[in-house]
Amino acid sequence: MMQVIYKNDDILIESLKNGDSKAYLHLVNTYHHKLCVYAHGLTHDPDLSEDIVQNVFVYIWRNRLKLKDRFSLKNYLYRSVYNEFIDHYRKRKAVLALEKKYIDALSYIVEEEDENSLEKLIVLVKQEIDNLPPKCKRTFLLSKQEGLTNTEIADYLNVSIKSVEAHITKAFSILRKTVGDKMEGILFLLFGSKHTLSH
Repeated sequence: MMQVIYKNDDILIESLKNGDSKAYLHLVNTYHHKLCVYAHGLTHDPDLSEDIVQNVFVYIWRNRLKLKDRFSLKNYLYRSVYNEFIDHYRKRKAVLALEKKYIDALSYIVEEEDENSLEKLIVLVKQEIDNLPPKCKRTFLLSKQEGLTNTEIADYLNVSIKSVEAHITKAFSILRKTVGDKMEGILFLLFGSKHTLSH
């Protein structure tokens, strides 16, 4: 029955502005899980993801009278979760130049993509990494997934630093052909903020 009542965003927004608690429950039921999955992709922390999503829903309810008419609630929710993540990130630690680069890369992706195409991009990058030549893949994952420096990788694999650099450069070149400017943001989502992505 609810699906009929709130068959589009305009009706749902109007109901929210009128203080309709059923409309709020409908909004939460529709988007809570999707937003938690998205938040977890940003934070890699299930508890923090829940907190972020909860904060977004509470904010929307408290500020429901300020909601604009005729806009995409879905886009607004995803953007709000992203903004909440950034706020938390900035409060937690000073944003270094490198971290700002991640945030800018993520912001670009969030603005350009909806969550479905974002998921597709992540899957695509994972596939491209899996398809890298064996030595190239191993070197790349030691760098990005394990967070080793080029010197540490060279020692571990008993190869020259130049060889390590060549493999990583090749991996970046292949990935950049697939996802272009979105690559750093996608790698951030896959491997987290603690690993250097720039190359």
